[in-house]
Amino acid sequence: MSVAVTSFAIFAASQVGTPGPANMALMATGARYGFRAALPFVAGVALGKQLVIWPVGFGLMELAEAAPWAFEALKYASAAYIIWLAWRVAHMRLGTGADVADAPGVLAGLIVHPLNPKAWAMIVGGFTAFVAPGTPTIEATATIAAVLLACQILLHPLWTLAGEATARTVAGTAVEPYLMGTLAALTVASVMFVLFGGGT
Repeated sequence: MSVAVTSFAIFAASQVGTPGPANMALMATGARYGFRAALPFVAGVALGKQLVIWPVGFGLMELAEAAPWAFEALKYASAAYIIWLAWRVAHMRLGTGADVADAPGVLAGLIVHPLNPKAWAMIVGGFTAFVAPGTPTIEATATIAAVLLACQILLHPLWTLAGEATARTVAGTAVEPYLMGTLAALTVASVMFVLFGGGT
């Protein structure tokens, strides 16, 4: 096949399932508002990655080569946004008693991946490492999009459920601020690794 689907699926699952800004946001949202209330946010996060995949597939990488300064600026602006989210997570307190009406919705989830350096690195890596030269653009893009969406549908809810389960255990205890600080630190570390460590 012109796209190495099996190999890419393994790569995608390893990336979607490991800690990163999106998964930390999903876990924190599940912890704060509960799994059911967080589902619109989960859906937005999953769909938001498509907002990156399709432009990349249809030539955004050519633009990146033509104006690398713009992409450098975007990369660091995105990192600043994720770090701001991490700061909010660090100061968030758990509890299933939170008002579910305040839970972030689909629109809040949509912007997570477009501003997530890990998502960009993952998608670009998918196109450059798993797509054979000469593959039709629509075939390559649709395949990458479908595989990543399938991984997200399977794995993103697990992070949200983990957040809810964690809240039941540590909410209101002395451990709570340390847990939230750790989640925030992991979020920042994942961004720094992508920016400066060359990881995906």
